[in-house]
Amino acid sequence: MIENHIENTVKELFENLRFEEEPRGLYDPLRYMMEIGGKRIRPRLCLLAYSLYKKEFNEEILNPAAAIEVFHSFTLIHDDIMDKADVRRGVPTVHKKWNDNTAILSGDVMSIESYRLLAKAPAAVLPEALKLFSKTAAQVCEGQQYDMDFENLESVPMEDYLKMIGLKTAVLIACAAKMGALIGGADEKECDLLYQFGYDLGLAFQIADDWLDTYSDPKVFGKATGGDILNNKKSWLLTRTFEKIGDRRPELLEAMAMPIDTDEQKAAKIEKVIGIYNSLGVGEEAKEEIIRLHSQALAHISVLDIEPEAAASLENYAKKLIGRTK
Repeated sequence: MIENHIENTVKELFENLRFEEEPRGLYDPLRYMMEIGGKRIRPRLCLLAYSLYKKEFNEEILNPAAAIEVFHSFTLIHDDIMDKADVRRGVPTVHKKWNDNTAILSGDVMSIESYRLLAKAPAAVLPEALKLFSKTAAQVCEGQQYDMDFENLESVPMEDYLKMIGLKTAVLIACAAKMGALIGGADEKECDLLYQFGYDLGLAFQIADDWLDTYSDPKVFGKATGGDILNNKKSWLLTRTFEKIGDRRPELLEAMAMPIDTDEQKAAKIEKVIGIYNSLGVGEEAKEEIIRLHSQALAHISVLDIEPEAAASLENYAKKLIGRTK
């Protein structure tokens, strides 16, 4: 099955990925970040989209697929600094294991490494690949800026939240799908359909991430839960709560202002906010929105000019990606 082939290919790809040795203070954090793994959803999708048009994986697609994951890892290093996150994938974040300055610099070199890898794409599509990748990279930064801007606001409209996660999360997943199709030789229409598939799936993925941050088991999630609540982060859950809260708004604002100096205070705030979420049913609404976006993503697959077996592989990928909230 193609899924097993991709699984083995991605595993081998990142086991064999090599970076410079010296200075170790610069490259050791980079290796650490890549070695702690993750879901590798972006390179998997890149290879899956490529496999719709070409059957054998080689350097022309492996390096660009790695480039997308290396870039994603760079954004996580900087994101963890900005979020003051202590844990990533069940282990200390780079800035906690080393320090902020080292994490910033190692993140910078990761972004450069991603372009070095992408530059190995086939010459015939390299200009278009670079255009897609560069636009996506800028959009991810735009999304992060919106996310930080939201920190200074009491609440944001759902439209603004969706725009932010579209830039911060969805465009890179969409880029992975389109990059694979582009290098695989798909025409413009097919590339655009796969981009839209990835984009809608990316929205669903981020809303699922918001849900998991509040409702999942930390051991399964791979990082401490409740972080969004403690930081008053503008998640889908909080954004929807502000839409529905009505005359209970003071209750929500009071909960958001609760102190978090001790573990007991943190637990109390998380419990209070989750109680408000549950009373309004926003947790269940989030799951419904995830399902809606998943269906929307699948609609793009239905008009692709591909074999039924290939379409099924995309459907399986989408199902596994959002199945985490069940």
